Amino acid sequence: MGLNFDIKGKIEEVANRLKDDPALLKEFQKEPVKAVEKLLGIDIPDEQLQPLIDGIKAKLTAEDISNVVDGLKGLFNKN
Repeated sequence: MGLNFDIKGKIEEVANRLKDDPALLKEFQKEPVKAVEKLLGIDIPDEQLQPLIDGIKAKLTAEDISNVVDGLKGLFNKN
Protein backbone atom coordinates (compact mmCIF):
# COMPACT_ATOMS: atom_id res chain seq x y z
CA MET A 1 0.00 0.00 0.00
CA GLY A 2 1.40 3.42 -0.93
CA LEU A 3 0.51 7.01 -0.36
CA ASN A 4 -2.46 7.59 -2.65
CA PHE A 5 -3.38 11.12 -1.63
CA ASP A 6 -2.34 14.70 -2.18
CA ILE A 7 0.90 14.87 -0.19
CA LYS A 8 1.08 18.66 -0.30
CA GLY A 9 -2.48 18.87 1.03
CA LYS A 10 -1.77 16.35 3.78
CA ILE A 11 1.36 18.25 4.81
CA GLU A 12 -0.76 21.40 5.22
CA GLU A 13 -3.50 19.52 7.07
CA VAL A 14 -1.20 17.75 9.51
CA ALA A 15 0.98 20.84 10.12
CA ASN A 16 -2.11 22.90 10.94
CA ARG A 17 -3.43 20.25 13.30
CA LEU A 18 -0.06 20.02 15.04
CA LYS A 19 0.12 23.81 15.49
CA ASP A 20 -3.34 23.79 17.07
CA ASP A 21 -2.60 20.94 19.50
CA PRO A 22 0.56 21.27 21.63
CA ALA A 23 0.25 17.72 23.01
CA LEU A 24 0.04 16.30 19.50
CA LEU A 25 2.99 18.44 18.41
CA LYS A 26 5.02 17.05 21.29
CA GLU A 27 4.06 13.52 20.24
CA PHE A 28 5.08 14.31 16.65
CA GLN A 29 8.45 15.62 17.83
CA LYS A 30 9.02 12.45 19.85
CA GLU A 31 7.63 9.83 17.45
CA PRO A 32 6.69 11.41 14.10
CA VAL A 33 5.73 8.18 12.32
CA LYS A 34 3.28 7.11 15.01
CA ALA A 35 1.80 10.60 15.28
CA VAL A 36 1.21 10.89 11.53
CA GLU A 37 -0.25 7.39 11.31
CA LYS A 38 -2.60 8.30 14.16
CA LEU A 39 -3.60 11.63 12.58
CA LEU A 40 -4.23 10.14 9.15
CA GLY A 41 -5.62 6.81 10.30
CA ILE A 42 -3.16 4.82 8.20
CA ASP A 43 -0.57 2.15 8.93
CA ILE A 44 2.10 1.88 6.25
CA PRO A 45 5.84 1.23 6.33
CA ASP A 46 7.89 4.00 7.92
CA GLU A 47 9.98 4.59 4.81
CA GLN A 48 6.83 5.41 2.82
CA LEU A 49 5.79 8.01 5.40
CA GLN A 50 9.21 9.65 5.58
CA PRO A 51 8.67 12.10 2.67
CA LEU A 52 5.43 13.25 4.31
CA ILE A 53 7.13 13.62 7.71
CA ASP A 54 10.00 15.57 6.14
CA GLY A 55 7.50 17.89 4.47
CA ILE A 56 5.62 18.46 7.73
CA LYS A 57 8.86 19.25 9.58
CA ALA A 58 9.88 21.68 6.83
CA LYS A 59 6.47 23.37 6.91
CA LEU A 60 6.58 23.80 10.70
CA THR A 61 10.17 25.09 10.58
CA ALA A 62 9.41 27.53 7.75
CA GLU A 63 6.47 28.97 9.68
CA ASP A 64 8.58 29.33 12.83
CA ILE A 65 11.27 31.18 10.86
CA SER A 66 8.65 33.40 9.24
CA ASN A 67 7.25 34.35 12.66
CA VAL A 68 10.73 35.21 13.95
CA VAL A 69 11.47 37.36 10.89
CA ASP A 70 8.14 39.16 11.27
CA GLY A 71 8.98 39.85 14.91
CA LEU A 72 12.39 41.21 13.98
CA LYS A 73 10.85 43.50 11.36
CA GLY A 74 8.74 45.02 14.13
CA LEU A 75 11.88 46.00 16.00
CA PHE A 76 13.15 48.08 13.10
CA ASN A 77 9.89 49.48 11.73
CA LYS A 78 9.06 52.22 14.19
CA ASN A 79 6.35 54.57 13.03
